[in-house]
Amino acid sequence: MTEILVQDVTGGAISTDARVIDHPAWAELKNAVEEIRPWQSADGSIDFEAEGAPARALVELAVDRLTAAVEQLSPLVPHDGAYHRALVADLRKWVESGFTVPDFLDSLMEFHPAAGRADGLQHLVLFPMYTQNGNLDRNFEAVVLRMVWPEWLSELERTRYDNPGFCGITFEDFTAGYDTNSAVLFPETVAVREVPERFTWGGIFCDREAARFRKVTEAAVDTLGVKLPEDIAVMLGDQERCQQAFALWDLVHDRAHSRGDLPFDPFMIKQRQPFWMYGLEELRCDLTAFKEAVKLEAEGNAHGRDVQYAVLFDRMFRFPLTGDRTRNYDGLGGQLLFAYLHKNDVVRWTDNILTIDWDRAPEVTNRLCAEIETLYREGIDRPKLVHWFKAYEFVSTYLAPHPGSKWAKGPDALDLSLPPRKLVDDVLPDEFPLSMFFEALAKKLKGVIADTKGITAADVPSTVRAAA
Repeated sequence: MTEILVQDVTGGAISTDARVIDHPAWAELKNAVEEIRPWQSADGSIDFEAEGAPARALVELAVDRLTAAVEQLSPLVPHDGAYHRALVADLRKWVESGFTVPDFLDSLMEFHPAAGRADGLQHLVLFPMYTQNGNLDRNFEAVVLRMVWPEWLSELERTRYDNPGFCGITFEDFTAGYDTNSAVLFPETVAVREVPERFTWGGIFCDREAARFRKVTEAAVDTLGVKLPEDIAVMLGDQERCQQAFALWDLVHDRAHSRGDLPFDPFMIKQRQPFWMYGLEELRCDLTAFKEAVKLEAEGNAHGRDVQYAVLFDRMFRFPLTGDRTRNYDGLGGQLLFAYLHKNDVVRWTDNILTIDWDRAPEVTNRLCAEIETLYREGIDRPKLVHWFKAYEFVSTYLAPHPGSKWAKGPDALDLSLPPRKLVDDVLPDEFPLSMFFEALAKKLKGVIADTKGITAADVPSTVRAAA
């Protein structure tokens, strides 16, 4: 393996060239985690009064094995040394507490993956946490990852898309909570005694995103008879190329949440709003990445074109059909993008074949972005409830609401004496049902999408796909 050099937070040069997952202690660490996880309650504690509870001594032995494995592996990733020392201390405090709700704030505050971003750099991570789109309980999870930080991406972040906390990452190996649909590592998910004022990093597994994208897009293209441009067909066969496209997409998307004419707190997830508001926000950030990708392509950056088609295909083919229909805001955003392009004659479903006007796609997609930006800008001068109705009206222009919806009937159908957050209760779980097109497509692709659970790059080896 090529030796990787990176400056740590103290300015010292660090050399790492041995794979953590090849060390016997990694298997021991994984086994210890998997032994402890079933004993944990949803909040991460262990109830020794529960039926089938383990003996306390048995848990102590498992944690001893866990800490020993961390101490053996830590020299392989010396840039994580301070974090690992704090991690061992937090594990011991958990034992001393009698295995109550774990508190790993001290070790979390010592983990700084964004402080020394270097392409290929390994990290060994262990926390009691939930995995978004995976395990919702705060059980112990371990993951070995590598940074994705090529020089061209570093230069774009430094000069154009400043995002000092963003970490593009790939899987080396993981415990059961990541054998799921989770593609993120966020500090917000860790069990802590108090939430820090701010977090300094967030990681997105671009290898899982790329692998999932490739598998679902290949199936959708074959099912729908889409004729791809030659360069995009080749892209779909290249895992590394797709990973880099997703790293760029994620970099721009992530920073977009706090930029622009925002009528709301950028951290929308802390608020109770109708799910179409979250759908519009996620779509806005994706379309911001798309818009920037169009500019980059015009400037000669080859990754710009890749990002455009990653956004289009993932949003149109995978998002609408992933997950259940209960307040599925990402699914809503995907439906909206497809419907907008269809109504503007960029995509056509005729004779059981989907055709795409590749020349007009960038212009019309950017137009949708502009319309959402206008909705946001005008929302600054509106009361919250009025803004929600305007957003509903916007979505309803392109997607048919459920015929039983109170919101579709307008303000007179709702009890406006209630505070806005209470009116969210009148939102149907599936306010905007799938169109007949997507219902039919779901029958073809649902199995493929389900098979992407736990997917990694190893599951979709790179091949050169012949142009359609």
